Amino acid sequence: MLATLAKRTLLVLVGPAIFLFVASAPTFCGGKRGFRGWYWRRVSRACSWLLWFLDVTVEISDAAREALRTDENSIIAVNHRSHLDGFSMLHVIPDEKWVTFGAKKELCEAALLKRGFEGAGLLKIDRQKGRDALSSLTDAIKEMPKRRSPILFVEGTRAAKPGLAPFKAGAVLIAQETGRAVRPFVISHSDRLLPRGKVFPFKGTIHIDVLDQMLFASDENTDAAVARLRGAMAAAYDRQTGETTPQ
Repeated sequence: MLATLAKRTLLVLVGPAIFLFVASAPTFCGGKRGFRGWYWRRVSRACSWLLWFLDVTVEISDAAREALRTDENSIIAVNHRSHLDGFSMLHVIPDEKWVTFGAKKELCEAALLKRGFEGAGLLKIDRQKGRDALSSLTDAIKEMPKRRSPILFVEGTRAAKPGLAPFKAGAVLIAQETGRAVRPFVISHSDRLLPRGKVFPFKGTIHIDVLDQMLFASDENTDAAVARLRGAMAAAYDRQTGETTPQ
């Protein structure tokens, strides 16, 4: 108990400095060659520190880490349980693997965040524009090196009920258009540690499964492809949690 209190006190003291660095570095250095690879490695370290301060561990197999280390030409599709999910993902992604996130337009255009988000290479998602937004996102991903993968939350928002929520089709549609594979990430137990409305998480372990890449042909029925992706991710999620994802 005393160790946990000490860690959280330390977080309150040094956390703002870490956040300031992560938020401001793209503003001042975002135009430099090689910045994005360097930056996301620093963000990964910051996420690891944060989880240590919070007494949250992340369980992932050595085989999954190796699959990520050599992963190329993919879109990372992840379920969304709590605000710990992004930190947990970046904590386990190896330095050899480059990533970026899709973020809603409102965040990307916020006055204090816009320049930093652009420098970090975040992908702007305008949910009000539907297919136009999907087209611009697809074009941006076509220009990415194969080593870098966008991370997309396939449920669109945090799931509020047991099991996986219905999936949006975006990740599959982009995969069909770009020829990239989908690499499913399945996060379990993060919502048990940080339920909605709670500020500090409970001490505990988050589990991440990294599934094999899935390919979706351009002529495959999109609804069937989304169902196939959700079925694979639901099987892994239900196995870890003991829940049953509704069809």
